[in-house]
Amino acid sequence: MTRSQTSLRQRPALTALHPQSQGKAAAAASLLMLALVAATPAWALYKVVGPDGKVTYTDRPPVDKPAQALRTNGSVSSNASLPFELRQVASKYPVTLYTSKDCTPCDSGRQSLRQRGIPFTEKSVATSADVQALQRLENTQQVPVLRIGAQQVKGYSEAEWQSYLDAAGYPKQSSLTGYQWVDATPLAPPAASAPAKQGPAGSQAPAATASSGSPASTAPSGFRF
Repeated sequence: MTRSQTSLRQRPALTALHPQSQGKAAAAASLLMLALVAATPAWALYKVVGPDGKVTYTDRPPVDKPAQALRTNGSVSSNASLPFELRQVASKYPVTLYTSKDCTPCDSGRQSLRQRGIPFTEKSVATSADVQALQRLENTQQVPVLRIGAQQVKGYSEAEWQSYLDAAGYPKQSSLTGYQWVDATPLAPPAASAPAKQGPAGSQAPAATASSGSPASTAPSGFRF
């Protein structure tokens, strides 16, 4: 095989104003401008901090200075610390990596993405629920799976992964400084634990004695590396 993979089975018209009215209008306009400066505009998509510390907001990304992308609620997005060009690509073609524990191809793929400075989200596949979610989302039970925007790449191939990242427009060399990748999180949310059974008098039933054998695996039948 050429790829390594692990199986998991107009403006309004102006009205002439009396000089006194004009003065009141000017004062009102000044107050309005102060309010706009004090608050984040609803239309703002980017927050720009100048060398002097002055903060301005804009609906277009500046090309000559770094800016922080804003969420709809005004908070800074998770990609805000990324260099401008990288942030643009990551917003358009986000990268997700599906992995499993003790999976050599997964480790190689993760290391490759980090060396190139690719910001990505990692989802771990370990339980039956995880495998079912992977099958539903990616139509496969094999890891690693790399998702670049709408492009899916099954299995790990250094050349192939790099080729797709090139096509998406990601920088060929890392431009990250002090960036911290987030640890993998389960693909499927953990199931809520069942309530303890109660005895006849409402007392809690004794816990089952642990087996002396190996603990039961949460992986589905046919799950292998």
